[in-house]
Order: sequence, then structure tokens, then C-alpha cells
Amino acid sequence: MRDALTLVAIGVAVGLPAAWFAGRYIESQLYQVQPADPIVMAGAVLGLTVVAAAAGLVPAWRATRVNPVIALRYE
Repeated sequence: MRDALTLVAIGVAVGLPAAWFAGRYIESQLYQVQPADPIVMAGAVLGLTVVAAAAGLVPAWRATRVNPVIALRYE
């Protein structure tokens, strides 16, 4: 889970400034939304974080169900 959420944090740190700068260039295509609307940005960040956490939760949950001795013996 830590690896998945680290990637999400890096993506948010790079994506928010990029979206803010790109918003000025696509302003004509946005309908009733300002280019740097904080509610829309927060909703997008929250939605993508929830999806990424859910995607990382499934392998992490499966990994906790494996016996460590069997996993080490397999390698």
C-alpha cells in the first residue's frame, strides 16, 4: 500500500501544477468551470486517490494471506 500511495503522491505533486498551467490553455473548452476551480481539482484528486488505493489494496490484501515461509521457499 505504501508503494501505491507513494506513486499517487508523486502523481498529485506533478499533476496539480500541470493541470493548473494546462487549464489556462483549454479554458475555452471548459463549460461553466473555471480553469483552476479548487472544488473540481480536489474532487479529481480524491477520486483518483480512492481508485489507486483500491487498486493497491487488492494485491496487499492477497499478500497478507500468504504464509511467509511458503513465500520465501518459493523464491
